[in-house]
Amino acid sequence: MEHGQTPQKRKNPLRKFMIIAGIALLVIGAALIWWNYYYVFGEGVKSGQLNYVVKKGNIFKTYEGKLIQVGLRSATAGAIQSNEFEFSVEDDSIANVLMVNSGKTFDLHYKEYKKAIPWRGFSPFIVDSIIDMRP
Repeated sequence: MEHGQTPQKRKNPLRKFMIIAGIALLVIGAALIWWNYYYVFGEGVKSGQLNYVVKKGNIFKTYEGKLIQVGLRSATAGAIQSNEFEFSVEDDSIANVLMVNSGKTFDLHYKEYKKAIPWRGFSPFIVDSIIDMRP
């Protein structure tokens, strides 16, 4: 080797594979988190009498509510059970309107996620607007 030349580094194929595999795992992990917790799986409107809306939680205080829907259904033959829609609310102003109008009939627009996040609420159903309110 002549003076002034630097030795060439040997390329390690295992190191290159580990870097590519690590990046691929990070991308796949981020995609799974997004798919399960942030992708809107469905959305719609539920109507019924508002049973309650409360703010609760050990670390993250979230608004949780229950809407009693019109009609009866039965999970088992011969039993009668009312339809209940349990939901969470992220917006303080929507939650406050719901809390002071408990017992009234509402049409609520919601977004459905695959799984709940603690700071978003206990339910995968997130009410994002009030369409109509009736006494």
